[in-house]
Amino acid sequence: MSTATVNPSNEEQTVLHPPVQLQIGGMTCAACATTIEKRLSRIDGVHVSVNFASEQATVTGMGVEDAIAAVKDAGYTAALLSNVDLAAEAERRITTLRHRLIVAVLLTLPLMDIGLVLALEPQLRFPAWDWLLVVLSLPVVFWSAWPFHKATWSNLRHGVTSMDTLVSLGVLSSFGWSFISILIGAQDRKGYWLGYGIIPAGADTLYLHVAAGVTCFLLAGRYFEARAKRSARSVLTALRQLAAKNARILHDGVETIIPVEQLRTGDLFVTLAGEILAADGEVVEGSSSIDTSMMTGEPMPTGITVGSMVLGGTMNLTGRIVARATGVGDHSQLAQMAVLAEEAQARKANAQRLVDKVVEIFVPAVLAIVVLTFFGWWIAGAGTRHGLSAALSVLVIACPCAIGLATPTALMVGVGRGGQLGILIKGPEALAASGRIDTVVLDKTGTVTSGEMTLVATLPTNGHDVDRAHRYAAALDQHSTHPVAKAVVAAVKGTIPACSSPHTEAGRGISGEVEGHHVLVGNPVFLTEADIEVPDELNHVVVEAAGIGRSTILVAIDGQAAAALVVADTVKPEAPDVIAQLKAIGLRTILLTGDSKAAANAVGTQLGTDEVLAEVLPTNKAEVVEKLRTEGRVVAMVGDGINDAAALASADLGMALVTGTDIAMRSADIICVRHHLGVVPDAIGLSKRTLRTIRGNLAWAFIYNIAAIPIAAAGLLNPLISGLAMSLSSLFVVTHSLRLRNFSTRS
Repeated sequence: MSTATVNPSNEEQTVLHPPVQLQIGGMTCAACATTIEKRLSRIDGVHVSVNFASEQATVTGMGVEDAIAAVKDAGYTAALLSNVDLAAEAERRITTLRHRLIVAVLLTLPLMDIGLVLALEPQLRFPAWDWLLVVLSLPVVFWSAWPFHKATWSNLRHGVTSMDTLVSLGVLSSFGWSFISILIGAQDRKGYWLGYGIIPAGADTLYLHVAAGVTCFLLAGRYFEARAKRSARSVLTALRQLAAKNARILHDGVETIIPVEQLRTGDLFVTLAGEILAADGEVVEGSSSIDTSMMTGEPMPTGITVGSMVLGGTMNLTGRIVARATGVGDHSQLAQMAVLAEEAQARKANAQRLVDKVVEIFVPAVLAIVVLTFFGWWIAGAGTRHGLSAALSVLVIACPCAIGLATPTALMVGVGRGGQLGILIKGPEALAASGRIDTVVLDKTGTVTSGEMTLVATLPTNGHDVDRAHRYAAALDQHSTHPVAKAVVAAVKGTIPACSSPHTEAGRGISGEVEGHHVLVGNPVFLTEADIEVPDELNHVVVEAAGIGRSTILVAIDGQAAAALVVADTVKPEAPDVIAQLKAIGLRTILLTGDSKAAANAVGTQLGTDEVLAEVLPTNKAEVVEKLRTEGRVVAMVGDGINDAAALASADLGMALVTGTDIAMRSADIICVRHHLGVVPDAIGLSKRTLRTIRGNLAWAFIYNIAAIPIAAAGLLNPLISGLAMSLSSLFVVTHSLRLRNFSTRS
């Protein structure tokens, strides 16, 4: 009797084993991520996606323990993502790299100085001078360079190679050749001819400075890359810090404060003035004004009453409200925006870099050439020493020091220059995108506008003194935290009189006694409810202002309408010139906002943008960016609010203003620190210049390697000259990158 084994389908596997999120350790390049994907994908019913940039993997079709074991079997470490403190892990990695780098630098500097001088000046040598160099190089070769050796061993165990392979073999071969030469006395033999004479015996056999120098250069690149990664993965952390920590639930008329995690859909929760709303919900009692700027980016608070929908993470400004929870925890809009931003970053980071793609072919080819060089010279009868010398020359000169430095050095100089100019570039993804940008999408509020309400016009009526009406309004508004009230108070010239017994009605206005007069300040409904007639000219001002996105506050004194005060979020003075600069370099400009079409078009006309997209909900901004990208556009998004976070991450290039929220800046590729909108075209210009520098560095590094390897294989270069040539190639890359310091701004 035979039995058949039935394998569950992919859908059944997914049901049995939901997707597992793992934090991966030990990856050093994109080849490592590919290795893990290939190994795990061989297992029936298993699908895996590894993100090298975030060092995370999603495994479907396996249990947690099996997935962790499979990753470890591939030569890497793994842990359940929810059990990992990402910030602490990133800090630990950076600290370890920093310590290794410090040791390497402190030992490499004297090693190079003493080693080269003693090698080329025999009269300065002292007993055991060569062993002193060995002692200095030991910590660098075997401790500082340990990450390269570990990665190489792990990769070779699974039949793959990476840039680490050449680095490790180059370092170990240089050290090993030098160590063996000292043991067998090869350093006493005649040296090589360099064109001006024969170098002293021993100068061509000690390459400890090559081993230490390669370690130092590439470890520095790895350290700065780790720092860039740390700053790019804290979107969820920032959002969690924004959310409320506790909720005030209402049950049978009794209020109880509980951790927000215990809040459930359908619960009634209370939010007092000045508190953060704990969840999305529908107001069932009370009225108030809600500051939604952290979610929508819009400066105008929203008046809410029974039946209004509210969002968790926004601020209740004035009255007490009771809401029924409709979206809690992972189902709130705040959490969904975090997921959007995280997914967009993961999509962007999955693109493999040019260096990793080339190294997949370059490294095996170099190793093959090294082997063929040795056996070629050995078969030709040149002897073991000559064959080893030629092979080592190939390995040393092919060591991808310049390739490894091409991106980090240009990035470091570009970031440094950007810091001087108020531009912070987070990583190479920003640079890669900047060279192809053809469309710039700009959020309105806080980006092209000031983000703060300002008094822009006053209109008196019935023979009233507008200055007196303004001062009386400020007397009441100084007791309010409403942004419109703050704008009224800030614009007063002179002394603001005192107000007795101010009374606020949420969403309508405020009333009180000022210098013996009864004063009301609020919207037309507030005055009408107080039986105060609003003249036609004031009603006309209200309607006209609303049409272009402005707000009007009416002032009544002793039962008569006295004046209208118009407040608005004004366009930044430099904004039209900045839009003109962007259009001058061939970029299409789009204004994106949640405002009404009339208000958005008014600002768009003032700025001169090519297109205006209005009435876009916060959660739809990322969809707008994605739609533009599907149309073939390469999009840069400029924003400053939490509602911009997903759009910033979804764009090919995200640019956040430092005046914006923490979450927006964490989601962006470039942060514009300078308090001037002209930093946007400057940032794009610097990014493009840095990208051109990186491409030039890579072109030189690869051309140099391709040209130098055959010369070394032909026996025309000894390892010492190869090491020198490798150093000169790295020096060229560094010098070329330093030219970025001359970049100048347009504003």
